[in-house]
Amino acid sequence: EVRVAESGGGLVQAGGSLRLSCTASGLSFDNYAMGWFRQAPGKEREAVAGVYTVGGSTYYADSVKGRFTISRDNAKGTMYLQMNNLKPEDTAMYYCSAGPSCQTQVLVTNWGQGTQVTVSS
Repeated sequence: EVRVAESGGGLVQAGGSLRLSCTASGLSFDNYAMGWFRQAPGKEREAVAGVYTVGGSTYYADSVKGRFTISRDNAKGTMYLQMNNLKPEDTAMYYCSAGPSCQTQVLVTNWGQGTQVTVSS
């Protein structure tokens, strides 16, 4: 059984930091592109950041470039998202994804349940 689980969300003041973690089991972790998506109330889910398998190339949405850093530890089957200088507009439910793509939602094959990030002004 494939399981994808996020942790690390919470409430933080603007300018603060959080580190999200995503652990995946039941799949060949190092063969999957891993990503983070987020969905704010009343908005569509959007890709935030992702890391591919080959060469570890990364993707970042323009809105988080320079503030968020994604990484993966294949030995631990875990992916991380370090979020610095958080802004109120970063408030959303953050979802971990696994699949052939970490940017295109229709290609994601596995989703986590989500972890809430709330940034107060």
